[in-house]
Amino acid sequence: MSETVETNPILRRPALVCGSMIAGVLALVLASPFLPSVQDGVVPVALAQRDLFFSDRGDGGVVITDSRNGQDVAMLEPGEGGFVRGTVRSLVRERKREDIGSAIPFRLTAWQTGQITLEDQATGRKLDLTGFGETNARAFARFLSNRE
Repeated sequence: MSETVETNPILRRPALVCGSMIAGVLALVLASPFLPSVQDGVVPVALAQRDLFFSDRGDGGVVITDSRNGQDVAMLEPGEGGFVRGTVRSLVRERKREDIGSAIPFRLTAWQTGQITLEDQATGRKLDLTGFGETNARAFARFLSNRE
């Protein structure tokens, strides 16, 4: 009396339809990080963007340099800028795992939507810094406006 999906064509079609829908939703979810973010039907526009190098000094400080003109943007003294240091170190750690050097800068972008992102152009990893709170996002945003 028990029929399986394989032998009953009436049960096979709904099973295939459900399986296809699940596969489609899964594909969209997995592809979403690669699709442009759209809010209210508008593709976000970059308001400010800067490519930066972060390099350690011998005394424990960190120098942030504009990759286009070689000018120092900011200097973090030893013990300050904990969020900036931690965020950049996590991206650098990923570069080391993938055996990528430091020749490619990080891209800092302020978007029309209010987001501030830090993208590792070497690995393609992008962090939404506003997700860590306004204070932490501002710690990076100052590097966009500081044109020494």
